[in-house]
Amino acid sequence: FFMKLLEGKTAIITGASRGIGKGIATIFAEHGANVAFTFSSSVEAAKALEIDLHAHGTVVKGYQSNAANFDDSQKLVERVLNDFGTIDILINNAGVGITGPMEEIQADAVAANFATNCFGPLEMAQAVLPQMRHQKSGLIINVTSIAGVMGLPFRGVYSASKSALSIMSESLRMEVKSFGIEVCTLAPGDYATDIASRRYHAPVVKDSPYQKIYQESLDTMDAHVNEGNPPQEIAAAIAQIIEKEKPKVHYQVGPFMQKLSKTLKNILPSRIFEKLIMNHYKL
Repeated sequence: FFMKLLEGKTAIITGASRGIGKGIATIFAEHGANVAFTFSSSVEAAKALEIDLHAHGTVVKGYQSNAANFDDSQKLVERVLNDFGTIDILINNAGVGITGPMEEIQADAVAANFATNCFGPLEMAQAVLPQMRHQKSGLIINVTSIAGVMGLPFRGVYSASKSALSIMSESLRMEVKSFGIEVCTLAPGDYATDIASRRYHAPVVKDSPYQKIYQESLDTMDAHVNEGNPPQEIAAAIAQIIEKEKPKVHYQVGPFMQKLSKTLKNILPSRIFEKLIMNHYKL
């Protein structure tokens, strides 16, 4: 059934030359979708993905684009429409990690993270919506994070940018529903990708009181990513969302305890939940 739903559709998938995005692009092409994917730097990886996915008999094309630049988003959509003629699905997957003590992290680093994780997906949605309205159909899935439902030590900016995208998605969903367009989010937990190697780490200032606990927390984060499940699970979760005639606003995918954390935050007294998080990060 999923194959029939995707067959002949055109999807834009941002940040798809590796990791989660690559898994999503692969399963889309395997099931008959034409794929327009974006990448920011790795031209070689993008070309290799084009060659691999063309073998499935669908049209696949990579576009170098800056996820945090609105002009790039507009130009990208124009090029995709020129190449494919339509846009049926937008998967806003491009994102970047960031860590640092809230007391010390630089404001420009915070702004840069929001530009990629929050403003970029919004600008991509703004760019595709006129075409989707014209078609009277479309689906936008914003990839957020389970980390976006709570403040985490030394990941506050990342949590905040993903949380902001989640809330904006709720508003956008209500605004475009009458045009036949669906909007939802998918919040992954930790998966075995190379995000840790690309994460921005705010430098520790001289004589920082956070130096020891910050490094220990980084080691914990990296261990969770390295031990995570394969990113193909996220692509499978996207497939399940597409199968639904009326998707919910929010979905989660990841290890059971990470998914449970959202429920625990809602039902436990705040001091107890905070203690659980602090114990997890050995604070």
